[in-house]
Amino acid sequence: MAYDDKRVAFLVGPEGIEQAELAEPWKAVTDAGASAKLISKDSGTVQAFNHLTPADEFPVDLTLDAASADDFDALVLPGGVANGDQVRTFPGAVALVKAFADAGKPIAVICHGGWVLIEAGVVGGRTLTSWPSLQTDYRNAGATWVDEEVRVDSGPFTLVSSRKPDDLPAFNRELLKLIA
Repeated sequence: MAYDDKRVAFLVGPEGIEQAELAEPWKAVTDAGASAKLISKDSGTVQAFNHLTPADEFPVDLTLDAASADDFDALVLPGGVANGDQVRTFPGAVALVKAFADAGKPIAVICHGGWVLIEAGVVGGRTLTSWPSLQTDYRNAGATWVDEEVRVDSGPFTLVSSRKPDDLPAFNRELLKLIA
């Protein structure tokens, strides 16, 4: 499959990103030949973690005020408790997620990355998975939560979701199908 014309946005907060949930999907996308861009609130770098231990820093390619859903084919929302919690508090991030959903563009989310989907109001009537502690949040937002390695929901926009780093092989497989 040809991915060389595909552009994938990765939306993260300034810190607390679960490193594997950013680095492994990024590698899958770029190894396939697609272009990946890291979007965050501010320029500079973002701090990833291996659970609670600081890990690598990653350079930001675009700030929220310069990012547009029109410029991308898909959106990835990596997890990490602090990451998901921060991203949902940024109005520009919530607006960007809503713009992807409104345009019918696919979104892939893992672990706590889904909090911004809830904040954007785009999960009602959808079926997805996440880290188990988010299940009540999803249900309260009108979604059906399932405990599965990966879930693909083909509603008004395709939504791929997974629970945790152990699910990354399945998540990456479905992510690549999503952008193919």
